[in-house]
Amino acid sequence: MSRLITRRGLLGATAAGLALSGLMPAWARSGSPGLGPAMPLLSGNEFRLRVGHSPFSLKGRTGHAITLNGVLPAPLIRLREGQRVRIHVENGLDEDTSIHWHGLLVPFEMDGVPGVSFPGIPAGATFTYDFSVIQSGTYWYHSHSGLQEQMGHYGPMIIDPDGADPVEYDREHVLVLSDWSFMHPHEIFTRLKQKGGFFNRQKQTIAGRLRDAGGMTQQDRAMFAGMRMDPTDIADVTGAAYDYLINGHGQVDRWTGLFSPGERVRLRIINAAAQTIFNFRIPGLPLTVVAADGQNVRPVTVDEFQIGNAETYDIIVQPDTDQAFSVVAESIDRSGMAVATLAPRMGMSAPVPMLRERPLLGMKDMGMDHGAHGGAHAHAASGEAKAGHDEMDMRDESKVAFDPGVGVDMISPNPVDRTGEPGIGLEDVGHRVLTYRDLVSLAPRADRRVPSRNIEIHLTGNMERFMWSIDGEKLSERPEPYRLARNERVRLTLINDTMMTHPMHLHGHFFEIVNGHGAHQPFKHTVMVLPGGKVSLDLTADAPGDWAFHCHMLYHMHAGMMRVVTVRPLDGGAA
Repeated sequence: MSRLITRRGLLGATAAGLALSGLMPAWARSGSPGLGPAMPLLSGNEFRLRVGHSPFSLKGRTGHAITLNGVLPAPLIRLREGQRVRIHVENGLDEDTSIHWHGLLVPFEMDGVPGVSFPGIPAGATFTYDFSVIQSGTYWYHSHSGLQEQMGHYGPMIIDPDGADPVEYDREHVLVLSDWSFMHPHEIFTRLKQKGGFFNRQKQTIAGRLRDAGGMTQQDRAMFAGMRMDPTDIADVTGAAYDYLINGHGQVDRWTGLFSPGERVRLRIINAAAQTIFNFRIPGLPLTVVAADGQNVRPVTVDEFQIGNAETYDIIVQPDTDQAFSVVAESIDRSGMAVATLAPRMGMSAPVPMLRERPLLGMKDMGMDHGAHGGAHAHAASGEAKAGHDEMDMRDESKVAFDPGVGVDMISPNPVDRTGEPGIGLEDVGHRVLTYRDLVSLAPRADRRVPSRNIEIHLTGNMERFMWSIDGEKLSERPEPYRLARNERVRLTLINDTMMTHPMHLHGHFFEIVNGHGAHQPFKHTVMVLPGGKVSLDLTADAPGDWAFHCHMLYHMHAGMMRVVTVRPLDGGAA
């Protein structure tokens, strides 16, 4: 039965608890006391969302946004584990739209990916999402149509547990990190295709090279030059085009969340940015991580963590003094930052740290393990760095089972597991930084089987030409899906054959990061794969259907870094 209904059909739908004034939802307004019974949110068993055009103002300029119910970020949806919900989504645009419930375990027909799991929502039509809520935690939702996500089509979602919450806290805030540009996203994409590094304003200068910035050797530079790669190419779109936001606020109109000294404050942090990985910290406050991607983990206290696109972290902070603290989300390339304030009262502020020195990529980011086979320097020192890719063994086709083609400019010669590393630029910051190996699931996994097979998947691209793919093929080339048998236990090993971090997201499932914690390997729906590195994921394919699997860098996905994972049989279907 089609779930498309007319606008008239919406008249009978009920809306619960949404209060709108201006373009900012109540939960995201500055001076928020936090979420609580009096905070108007979208909740209940049935409500609606309308996708439409809205103006969005920042720093005295007004741009064109795509919003839900007229606000940016979108309304906060709060549900409870075990309930059923019907969400009517009306498309007020003149193009197709969609909503994907990121991290939610729903039937694939409700997952909201046009062309994979449903046809999309045509202009003027309404689609009703109808599913049971079978989990709890911090999640979010966003468009999976074109580049709408870049223009504001995203919002947070919290699901309260059916039983007792293992995390104790006195107050909670939601922090949605995002990136905003007054450039139209299609113009951004065009610029990326026209010239590699178009938005990179931090390239090395001759003077910088003479100072040996970043500790690079002449051999390292020769290797990068031979590969036509730039060690400062950390982010595709930078602060040159972006303003970085927290809850829709920039640095000038900074968002402030309130607390009382001594309280345990739960911060639900969501990276809803289109193309930005952030380094998150609150100078002066330790951060105790209690959940990752909505799944509870054993508490681990750090001073900073890197959060990839689409990841979520829940943390506890406990400020015990009557002072303000700056909340800092610095872009991975350090070209800009989002800043907010935690304070006992409005009007208080805290010093904002300066942007730190930009990081540089190294030989490990080329997939070269210095500890193996003499390392890259051995090649460079022998003069091979001046030669072509093949002679540097940087594109050894024998290492892959596909035809690399023009869209693949590198195949990592010796990728290593980098889950014990904090992320690009955070290796030597002088304080505790979270790594994936610090994450330990609070509950053991139910499926104790050993994976029956390993599937090796290469994340591929040609960075200079902004071509992105998986196993050398773009989604538009209609590659064969990855086929899994229903309830099969399988290991996926992702190998990053590029020099950029890719936050990889699998729809409809949680996988476990193989990080040495046995039955307590952490569950995630999104994992960052560091440049030139690899990560192994164990998965029980218990959700039949067709599921998207892609990089959550919006422009990488748009360029083709996406595939389909097919799990069969369907309910009542043949194997």
